[in-house]
Amino acid sequence: MAIESPPEATGTPGPAAPTVAQATRPARLSGRARLILMVLCAAQFMVALDFSVLNVALPALGADLGLSTSQLQWAITAFALPSGGFLLLFGRIGDLYGRRKLFLAGLAVFGAASLLATFAWGPVPFLAGRALQGLGAAAVVPTGMSLLTTTFKEGPERDRALGISGTLLSLGFTVGMVAGGVLTDTLGWRSTMGLLALASVGVLALAPKALTESRTPRRPKLDVPGAVTVTGGLLALIYALSTAAQNGFGHADVLIALVLGVALLVTFAVVESRAAEPLVSLPMLRRRTVAFGNLGGLLTFALMSTVVFVLTLYLQDVLGLSAFATGLVFGVQGLLSAVAGTYAPRVIGRFGARRTLVGSLLGQGAFVALLLALGEHAGVLVATVGVSLASMCHLGAIVSYGLAVTSGVPDGEQGLATGLVTTTQQVGLTLGIPLLGVLATTQDDLFTGVRTVMALDAALLLVGAVVVAAGLRRRG
Repeated sequence: MAIESPPEATGTPGPAAPTVAQATRPARLSGRARLILMVLCAAQFMVALDFSVLNVALPALGADLGLSTSQLQWAITAFALPSGGFLLLFGRIGDLYGRRKLFLAGLAVFGAASLLATFAWGPVPFLAGRALQGLGAAAVVPTGMSLLTTTFKEGPERDRALGISGTLLSLGFTVGMVAGGVLTDTLGWRSTMGLLALASVGVLALAPKALTESRTPRRPKLDVPGAVTVTGGLLALIYALSTAAQNGFGHADVLIALVLGVALLVTFAVVESRAAEPLVSLPMLRRRTVAFGNLGGLLTFALMSTVVFVLTLYLQDVLGLSAFATGLVFGVQGLLSAVAGTYAPRVIGRFGARRTLVGSLLGQGAFVALLLALGEHAGVLVATVGVSLASMCHLGAIVSYGLAVTSGVPDGEQGLATGLVTTTQQVGLTLGIPLLGVLATTQDDLFTGVRTVMALDAALLLVGAVVVAAGLRRRG
């Protein structure tokens, strides 16, 4: 199935076909629509913040709670497992029983879990809080995205909403990297979790009045076998891949989880092919837009998060910059990302989602390659320019892949489609740093490790762009 053609390439337009000027003109949103968008984007920002805010606080956290260096990965993995594993299930539950209801419940769980993590008196309650945070996030993210796509109609209005959402999602991860260091140095690691608790209270205070209930008109039975196998398969795979970065793929628990994950996902495919009301429509997964659009999303999230993480290490540990100076570098990145999010819908309206996605991946790869010019004793300017331009392209990829996957999907299946989109986001954010970022920290020389990661990152993006372009190529 092909992605929409750019307006000028569709041949002779019909009577209702928009002109290029109309397609690229930003949609005006009403006051209520802006409030809805603010609530949904704030929730996305909060979850993205949680993915990165704790990274730089890990040493202080471990010393306080008595977690060894080898156990610290569980501070991240405990969140990543449920946040990635339950996305598809919760997206479908939202479709069937009410997206607003599940969104609010997820916010409440996330806030309570953040408080538990803030005041944890030992490793067990802290890790329990992190796991519950992940569970809340798994409910908030797909329902929030499907509320967005069902509230804003397909076209310039949805393009603009997704552009703003994508900007804040990327900013949340970047801000988290910087804020985590500043908060840990000034108020202690617990303040990073307290910040998330406060954020969830703020969103929860506005959400009930802003949002109206949304669900599919028809309520089929939930596909329980499909839900069990896909959730178990995702949990096992995320565990295997995130733990392999620390223990290696030869470790027994990694191998067992990897085999179990693959087996459960194969079983899931068989179950779905025979189910009367499948959790995931296999014809949807076979759509070119869904398969290759999500591949583009996985690449842009995993590889951009890796660049931000590794660049933070480079600026502080190689060049000796302070947390404040490092924050200024990422502040420039954040500003340019916001600009890119504003203009992304216009670019998509002009060139179409396929070309924008492929071009964004190519641009991201090219500007990451620019970071190979970083020096061992100087490189702040190169770092600032490279990461900022790569991040602008990253924003284009975020918006265009989300549009590619959700365009043309009926409202009743938006939870499923956005569940696939958000699963890709969370898996990308979860796996990028442990699988590639670890290469920088395990080398004898950190600077050499940084260059190795940048080279691999750029190569994967450029090759991935070619694969996505070929997969989304229109049939003759």
